[in-house]
Amino acid sequence: MTHGTRSAGPAAQARHAVVVGGGLAGVTTALALADAGMRVTLLEGRPRLGGLAFSFRRGDLTVDNGQHVYLRCCTAYRWFLDRIEGAALAPLQDRLDVPVLDLARPEGRRLGRLRRDALPVPLHLGRSLATYPHLSLADRARVGRAALALKGLDLADPALDTQDFGSWLAAHGQSARAVEALWDLVGVATLNAVAGDASLALAAMVFKTGLLSDPGAADIGWARVPLGDLHDRLARKALDSAGVRTELRTRVTSVSLDEDGQWTVEVPGETLRADAVVLAVPQREAHDLLPAGALDAPERLLEIGTAPILNLHVVYDRKVLGRPFFTALGSPVQWVFDRTEASGLREGQYLAVSQSAAQDEIDAPVAVLRERYLPELERLLPPARGAEVRDFFVTRERTATFAPAPGVGRLRPGARTKASGLYLAGAWTATGWPATMESAVRSGVSAADAVLGALGRPRPQALFEFEEAA
Repeated sequence: MTHGTRSAGPAAQARHAVVVGGGLAGVTTALALADAGMRVTLLEGRPRLGGLAFSFRRGDLTVDNGQHVYLRCCTAYRWFLDRIEGAALAPLQDRLDVPVLDLARPEGRRLGRLRRDALPVPLHLGRSLATYPHLSLADRARVGRAALALKGLDLADPALDTQDFGSWLAAHGQSARAVEALWDLVGVATLNAVAGDASLALAAMVFKTGLLSDPGAADIGWARVPLGDLHDRLARKALDSAGVRTELRTRVTSVSLDEDGQWTVEVPGETLRADAVVLAVPQREAHDLLPAGALDAPERLLEIGTAPILNLHVVYDRKVLGRPFFTALGSPVQWVFDRTEASGLREGQYLAVSQSAAQDEIDAPVAVLRERYLPELERLLPPARGAEVRDFFVTRERTATFAPAPGVGRLRPGARTKASGLYLAGAWTATGWPATMESAVRSGVSAADAVLGALGRPRPQALFEFEEAA
């Protein structure tokens, strides 16, 4: 195929792209290509858009499959929210403030906070670290030195991906307590792995970008409405407005290149012809759809491991938590969010307990999880001790993210394949980010950019504004 020299004239207006997969990566790709004037068809096997960040109904409640947050430094996801006109529904904190409850401390002295001041990096966290009660004075000093060493790492150095973050922390004087009370507190939630199982490259990227780049970079944002309102309803509205043909419940059975340089995409009952195809599906699905020769070593996609996230959903008959969220130490509980208003619950309180790196519990029976976690919530939240539990249920994402293990960097492919006109998108591709909503959107932008470049089409300026903001 020799599309690269074509100009965006009238003939080029008819250029057709098929995007396979309606998660954040696929929706981003489709919107970007449609904004550039291409004809776009988006195919999704599920009955909804949103991929692994979605909502469902349970009785009168609208429930998210899991609690998803983003940070101020997630400039691509923030662009996405703006593009679907959803930014006001998922606001950011004015200033980073994370309540940390430590069950090992006596009641009344359990609460610590990680928050920032309006000072330049790294002073913005200085006062918070100096007064953080969950670390000893010596640990706080060593954390500061490790943070400076982390700031000095070159993220472009491929050697970082061969090391694990836990060993690096130990070599830089970090105690087991410091890892638990600070490094893993942030890292497990963002990487979906404990420090010892995480690539130093990905961990360094998270901490350098989130905590050591801009004072406000780690301010936390989350949806105050069900995720489906954003990633399905508003995304679908934006796609429709952009002229994208969106087909749900439509599984692609094969993708192949014709002799005349056109792509053929087969779905039940229809054959689609396209100038470009973007596979925005999980790595195993992408592997199965790739034509021979599209990647030098397609088996590497199967070597990218996966990691689970477990979410426990608890509905109480009264209010037991007075803040939007908190995180815990000295307990199996990780992060707890108040989802009462977003779910539509009229009385009582609905808490979502998000458990990342949940390999040991992902298949545990609901009764076992209930027995383990309800007493923990009572220990953390005294008002829960007299409350009635009206509902307790579990959502499990066994392949929630790719596993950020050392060496994963060399397995993650870029947007371009060796087959002209075929591209890849997904949080698992080579975005430099761990498997987050940010990574998914960035991958969609990269895939759209590659398509537009190959077809000689100008890229819409608004799409790449977030790169300047980063």
